[in-house]
Formats: sequence, C-alpha cells, structure tokens
Amino acid sequence: MPRTLILPLKRHWFEAIKAGTKPLEYRLYNPYWCRRLENQHYDRVRFQLGYPKTDQRDRIIECDYRGYEITTVTSPEWDNIPQTVFAIKTPCHP
Repeated sequence: MPRTLILPLKRHWFEAIKAGTKPLEYRLYNPYWCRRLENQHYDRVRFQLGYPKTDQRDRIIECDYRGYEITTVTSPEWDNIPQTVFAIKTPCHP
C-alpha cells in the first residue's frame, strides 16, 4: 500500500508551492521530524492548506515523494536564527 507524507502548510507557503516558486518545504531537524523522515519510505507527499476536508481538492497538492536534503537555513519564521532543517522537495524542485 502506498504511503503518503502529509504536510499541513500556512496559506502563503501553500500558495508559493502551488505557483511553482517554492522548491523546498522546510521542517526543523528535531526528534519528531527525524522519526517521521529518516529511514522511512514514502511514495507520495501531500502539501495541504491547513486541514482540508476530503472534497476540498483545491487545498491539496499531491505528487510523487522525491526525498529531502538536510541543510541549514535562516528565516524570519525562526527569528533569523540559522536552523538545521529537512528540506523536502516540492513539485517545482528541479
């Protein structure tokens, strides 16, 4: 049975992925995300705007899962403090 990684997003990040301008979605490198991502196999990834109902397809972007990279980023979301993250590839990642 195919496994899907589900990633709820805030509106501005969801819209950027939908527009094709956000190649990577970040999740902090912490014990929770290590358990969910490291040594796990996923077939699909679902980027969703919040927690949509099943019939709200316009709030869901689903594609083949193409993995992640571990990197360090600086973002206003984290007070511009460099953070180690999982950079999950989105549909617009080359």
